[in-house]
Amino acid sequence: MASPCEIKIRPGARIRYMGEIEINNTDRLLVLRSHIITYGNAADALVTESIRDEIESMWNEVRGRIKMHGFNFQIVFTITASFQPAITPIEIYQNLDPRNNYFRIEKWAQHNISFVDGLGCNSGYFLLENLYKGSTTAAHEYGHTLGLAHPQDIDYRGSGVPGIMYPRGTLVDASFQYDPAKPAGVTGGTMHPIHRKVRQTDIDDLKIHRLKFENGKAVIGEFTNVYHQHHAAPKAD
Repeated sequence: MASPCEIKIRPGARIRYMGEIEINNTDRLLVLRSHIITYGNAADALVTESIRDEIESMWNEVRGRIKMHGFNFQIVFTITASFQPAITPIEIYQNLDPRNNYFRIEKWAQHNISFVDGLGCNSGYFLLENLYKGSTTAAHEYGHTLGLAHPQDIDYRGSGVPGIMYPRGTLVDASFQYDPAKPAGVTGGTMHPIHRKVRQTDIDDLKIHRLKFENGKAVIGEFTNVYHQHHAAPKAD
């Protein structure tokens, strides 16, 4: 079983989220563009592409709709990515592109969790073991970068497929547990993250209709632009 991957909010973090949205009134489309940049000792081109594909596929699968100006628009997530092993702290710190999101990937992290630097940030630190194919971790953490928090009520039993923002430890119907034979709440008796899906309610929670568009575009959020140093694993006694 992969180790927990929970968001860690840094003290004083404000709600913000990163990306750029372009409105296409002719085709009734809203295109949200984000660019994932990875670095770190466990990052490579393959895992970077896997992250990109998971985010784009899962967030587009729902074919989300947003009502604006009296019309229904479909939102399309266009995710690009690049592996940049030589990126420097100053390059990240000076970034002014709202599409860029920076993630260090390592085989070890303090507290054994992946994290982002606040709700709606554009930087974070991922554990490699959380990024296996189908894990939904990248899509879940991307939701945090868009400003979405974990639901307050994590007892989802009787409600079917859990949404993408439900954390590990959520109580779900037995078929969505790590082990369907286990009682709810014990080891193995909580949500297996592979079952999470993006839902229309997640799209609604982005509140895109509240954004101010200028020349057909809206820049969403602010910048954290944090370069993360490698967490040193503890030395064996």
